[in-house]
This record gives sequence, structure tokens and C-alpha cells, in this order.
Amino acid sequence: MPLIKNGAPLQDPWFTAAGEGDLDRDGPLLVPLELWQEHRDRLSGRVGPVGVRLASHQSPALIADDLDRLDLVVLEFPKFTDGRAYSYARLLRERHRFSGEIRAVGHILRDQFAFLQRCGFDALEVDERAAAGWQAATSAFSAWYQPAADSQAPIPARRRYAVPARSTAAVIRSEPMAAPEPAVCAANWAY
Repeated sequence: MPLIKNGAPLQDPWFTAAGEGDLDRDGPLLVPLELWQEHRDRLSGRVGPVGVRLASHQSPALIADDLDRLDLVVLEFPKFTDGRAYSYARLLRERHRFSGEIRAVGHILRDQFAFLQRCGFDALEVDERAAAGWQAATSAFSAWYQPAADSQAPIPARRRYAVPARSTAAVIRSEPMAAPEPAVCAANWAY
């Protein structure tokens, strides 16, 4: 499946370990939570980057103490209606201050791409059809009403801090003020 990271398609460099026999491989290694918990010390001492894959029922609190040792956290979407991974991504970014890669895998719809970005995901593993629509889906909206993990200023903050208060001189002058460029807005339902 194609991998999209920071808006660009690329070849996935990570090898997914299926069992204990794969733990000695060179290069970036992705392991399920169970393998990480069994072989934490062994994996922490390896030379290459290490990532952990969490199933939808596994909270990031299970790896919170180990996040400084990890380069990647993969969060699964078993079906597009299961939104727990949105919350998990925000927890990783905001509460646990995880600065590594957060990847979404599983059943992800094109309509969810912009929301995934807003919640802190920076990589997606998607099918071919969804990869083709990535750019259109992520650039559909340029402004949002709610704050999120992506640190874009929401519309109320833009209004409050970016637009100076009108002075008397601005009201009196005869030439019309230039209208700001309209933003395409969306509500963020993914908390």
C-alpha cells in the first residue's frame, strides 16, 4: 500500500516484525505492542529506529513511558467509523509531547485525510485510489473553527489577534478598505 508522509507519496522504509525472529533485522523496525512489551530492553538497545503499532483498543498510555525511545507510532483504524485513533493521536501530540511520526493505517476514507492531519498524524498508509485524492482532500479547507494538534490558528483566534480594532480614522476615510481573502471553513468533529 502507498505511504503518504507530509503530503508526498513515498516508499515505506519500515519493516514490520511478525515475531521474535525478525527483531535482529537492520534498518527501521516496526513491532506490535506485544513484541515491544516482551523485548523492550532488547529493542531499545538496537542501532536502527524502532516503532510500535497499536491496535484500536490499545491506548497510547501503554507506551507513554517509552515514547522517548520510539521514532514511530502506528495507530489502526479497523473501520472508518472507529474514531479512537483520532483521540490517541491528539493524546500523543498534546499530552505526551511525542514528536516522532504518527501513522494511520487501516480503513481510512479520503474525506478523513484533513481531519487526520489536524489531529496530529503525519503519515498515512492508504490504498491506490485514496492516494490519488490526497492533495484535493487535504487542501479542501484553509481555515478551521476549532483548535487542534496541528497548531493552525482557528478562525476565532485569527479574528481576535490578527485583525486590528477599527479606529476612528478608518471609519472616516473615504476609500473602501480592501476585503481580506475569504477562507474556506470547516468544523473539526475529530477531537
